[in-house]
Amino acid sequence: MKDILTRYKIDGLWHFTDRSNLAAVQQQGGLLSLGEIGRRGLIVPAPGGNQWSHDADQFKGLHEYVHLTFVDNHPMLYIARQEGRITDPVWLKIDVSILSAPGVLFTNDVSNKAGVETMEGDEAKTQIDCEVLFTRTDWKDPAIMARRRAAEKSEILVPGLIPLNKILGYKNG
Repeated sequence: MKDILTRYKIDGLWHFTDRSNLAAVQQQGGLLSLGEIGRRGLIVPAPGGNQWSHDADQFKGLHEYVHLTFVDNHPMLYIARQEGRITDPVWLKIDVSILSAPGVLFTNDVSNKAGVETMEGDEAKTQIDCEVLFTRTDWKDPAIMARRRAAEKSEILVPGLIPLNKILGYKNG
């Protein structure tokens, strides 16, 4: 995956949350997986996922991962806003060095969707459409726009937690 980061000059990964969650992220020492949140008995002020999403994550074992995206535009944020779970979104920028953590996985679609399989970095390089994510393309072309929309659903799954020192900052969503 390092060659992809270098080729496309990717300097950060992204995680969306509600601004009201930032204090909890700080207090807990970073971003926690849903599983870790449960083990610690925490309540998230404004969860991004709904009950169906959390159940699907648990069913697939994805509740043990923090979900990241390659770009600060993921369709799940739109849904979370529409359903009122997130009202003041922020995008947390995550240091790409987190990809070196043991157990990091990738998906080329929304991770908890039926039929979507996780993969390791070498396979992800060939399965995630990085060209349409990170280069200028003709977005007026319907075929390219469809590729872009599909690629935006890709996820990076980091086991357990992302420590505060890997969170580079945030911007409004």
